[in-house]
Amino acid sequence: MRSFILFILALSASLLAETKPNIVLIYADDWGWGDLSCHGSTWLETPNLDRLASEGTDFQQFNVLNPVCSPSRAAVITGTYPARFSVHQHFATPEQNHERGMPDWLDPKAPSLPRFLKQAGYQTAHFGKWHLTNRETRGAPKPEAYGYDTSAVFNGGADWESADLHATASNTIAFIKANRDKPFFINAWIHESHTPHIPTSESMQKWKHLDPQKQVYAAAITDGDNAVGQILDALKSEGLEEKTIVMFSSDNGPEHTAAKDSPQKVDLDAQVTGYGTYYSVGETSGLRGRKRSLFEGGVRVPFIVRWPGHTPAGTKNDATVLTAVDLLPTLCAAAGISLPADYACDGENLIATFKGQNIPRTRPIFWQWLGMRAEPDYWPRLAVRDGDWKLVMSDDAQRLELHQLKNDRAESIDMSQTHPDIVARLTKLALDWKATLPTSPSPDCITKHSVEQTPSQAKPSAKKSKITPEIRVKAFLRWDTNKDDTLSLEEYASGLKGESNLESRYKNFDRDGNGKLTRNEFIVPSTK
Repeated sequence: MRSFILFILALSASLLAETKPNIVLIYADDWGWGDLSCHGSTWLETPNLDRLASEGTDFQQFNVLNPVCSPSRAAVITGTYPARFSVHQHFATPEQNHERGMPDWLDPKAPSLPRFLKQAGYQTAHFGKWHLTNRETRGAPKPEAYGYDTSAVFNGGADWESADLHATASNTIAFIKANRDKPFFINAWIHESHTPHIPTSESMQKWKHLDPQKQVYAAAITDGDNAVGQILDALKSEGLEEKTIVMFSSDNGPEHTAAKDSPQKVDLDAQVTGYGTYYSVGETSGLRGRKRSLFEGGVRVPFIVRWPGHTPAGTKNDATVLTAVDLLPTLCAAAGISLPADYACDGENLIATFKGQNIPRTRPIFWQWLGMRAEPDYWPRLAVRDGDWKLVMSDDAQRLELHQLKNDRAESIDMSQTHPDIVARLTKLALDWKATLPTSPSPDCITKHSVEQTPSQAKPSAKKSKITPEIRVKAFLRWDTNKDDTLSLEEYASGLKGESNLESRYKNFDRDGNGKLTRNEFIVPSTK
């Protein structure tokens, strides 16, 4: 009898593996829409991504739901807008999170793609970047709380074991080999092309003919593309190529390019030295804005899908608009999973697009951004897209622009004056959506470890004069005592002698995390 039961279990597992596709999501970091040779880059080479595109479909109107990493990733996992969980910016220190009205981690009770897949018999894994909490936060739920069987991550919690930045591909390959006879889901979230850029010597040698800026960036892109190739090769060698949905995308548009050439040393759970944002010369291929912007350059990213026998090979879909929140319902449909009746999904099941149909989406898309606010492309706080129309606006809708993306992907022509009816309709949609969002995070997602109160948290402070860019320039020049055009923590603290929380405030300015404030970082403070 025992042998018969084991036989039935083995047969059931075999049938399950035959009917449910494996799923691999390779999610890059700060990888711009134009950073692929198949997207027209004239100096970057991405042969493995080009191969993936030639064997699948390149969806050219895919949007993430926030222009920085943590909320963008939360949207993928939950299938809901990250603002519904008060995740508006990247997870930083608890003190910074609380000042921004954010939790300290993504709510583990939120809907979860890996949990839905695990309940349907999938083996689930997360390898690479996490950043659904912060490495200075203690007590954050670990990946298994969200439905992962196996994980090895960096940018996790302060009390977690950290994986090597560049072990994503090797961990993914080991998991593929160990689970080749079962359906599996893998998040392979690679480091490239986020700073610090830490290219291999082989890739640096390959691009030695370029100027230093482009050499470093091209080498980082090559290392990321090679990781993609290693995963594709592993699927092929294990005979799983035909049974697996492979997707490649990025969490937001390319990083800004700093004006000063300086090495970067950043603690990403281990001391690593690399190259900073001076070397971040990624491309948007003509899209307006970059990382931290609600214009297309910040939120339209590559999205390539290969699903042999289902997704047409070597095609481009420039008709269907997809978003990160569509992935959960679409992938669950591919796996034959019925979603819970009480799950309020913000996305759409667009499985038909994976199978070659150019169907229109029926739901509008919403964005909220509460981080960096600067000209010319970082001022919008809300955005909505419905059909080919996209409206970006300030919080109070007193400033806005309307763009028709079908004919103006660069968002260069403001049509708000000639289409007031569309402006009125989309403004109402955006403001009505904003009204549904929570005004504070769940108390269950706040660290129980004490955080020192700042004076502003302890009691209301007196109204302060507005600190203008001109004032910041003068302060920068006074405090930069060694005249190297950067501020060290010591110089910053000396300039603000006697004030509190100087180290955390310094980190908040230091958006590329290199331990030095450039003049631009100090004059135009922002989040990472």
